[in-house]
Amino acid sequence: MRIGIDLGGTKIEAVALDEKGAVIFKQRMDTPKGDYAKTLAALIDLVKQAEQATQQTARSIGIGIPGAVSKKTGLIKNANSTWLIGQDLQGDIQSQLSSPVKLANDANCFALSEASDGAAAGAEVVFGVIIGTGCGGGLVVNGKILNGINAIGGEWGHNPLPWQTQQDVAMPCYCGLQGCTETFLSGSGFQAHYHHKTHQALSAQQIVALAQKGDATAQQHLENYCVWLAKGLASVINIVDPDIIVLGGGMSNIDYLYQRVPELWQAWVFSDVVETVLKPPKWGDSSGVRGAAWL
Repeated sequence: MRIGIDLGGTKIEAVALDEKGAVIFKQRMDTPKGDYAKTLAALIDLVKQAEQATQQTARSIGIGIPGAVSKKTGLIKNANSTWLIGQDLQGDIQSQLSSPVKLANDANCFALSEASDGAAAGAEVVFGVIIGTGCGGGLVVNGKILNGINAIGGEWGHNPLPWQTQQDVAMPCYCGLQGCTETFLSGSGFQAHYHHKTHQALSAQQIVALAQKGDATAQQHLENYCVWLAKGLASVINIVDPDIIVLGGGMSNIDYLYQRVPELWQAWVFSDVVETVLKPPKWGDSSGVRGAAWL
């Protein structure tokens, strides 16, 4: 049995897979935001729940995290769940469990899952995108994660949004810079830009629902989002030229993106034709946790 855990900014999900990849245990809980000790305890508890429910000891435990492990210190870096930064998450978990524990960026786990047996199965170059609490990316080439020498392979969210206009408000990012792609394309960024324009504090789901009902302001905001996403992905296509881009995270549930964004991105891709395909995930919001289990 393999256990995978997706440690997100909003929720934590755990699954146990048998040797054939079938799910034999699944559990979700809210993330204890801002509290490292409680987050650590939640992760340990989910592993114990899985082992108790299946009456098996985990062969391995993989955890997808919203950040990366520093090769210099072994501590967590670049996490939008900022209470994880500077912590020895792997060591703290390993000290309490007997099974081997491996950490990887959550977007890498997502990309690996979709490239292995998901929406991008069989593709040579796959870019997996997380547009949820944050804005991450993972790159899989020939079935292997391209992690990079700095452990930041695929981290497009902390490049500036390209081709910004005067109408695009460059908001501060938790990383210390301004105008990062994450501040436009994450769910919280989508909400913040809507609030800046309308002074209404609505959730992303509420804004999309208004757009679907014909609200002109919400429709324009959704169109702006499609343009931002098209620009961001065009810059990735210009560098990596992936066969398939798979979207994940809460914002990936907006069906309109898969029609509109490919209509727009041609304007910024340095090619006469764009063969790259934009797809939703086969495994939905459980894709990342499946990828973690396969670590």
